[in-house]
Amino acid sequence: MAALLAQEGRDDLYLRVAVQPGGCSGLRYQLYFDERNQEGDIAREFGSVKVVVDKMSDPYLMGATIDFVDTIEKQGFTIDNPQAQGSCACGDSFN
Repeated sequence: MAALLAQEGRDDLYLRVAVQPGGCSGLRYQLYFDERNQEGDIAREFGSVKVVVDKMSDPYLMGATIDFVDTIEKQGFTIDNPQAQGSCACGDSFN
């Protein structure tokens, strides 16, 4: 993820991770780069990557690992979440 941030050419961006209602399993992830740090956000640093999570999403993401995959078969963020009890076939949502 540090390489993605380096491509953006900015050092003021956070990776925002949020959990919102939706998807076929009930909850879905949202991941995007954000320059804002909002009141109540929980901020953590992983090397040069700054990650922010809103306080409502944080309990759903405890213990989760996030990575970026760039292979021939797949490109994008992957989330391994021990809090998830199940997911949909497309992998975009969980419960």
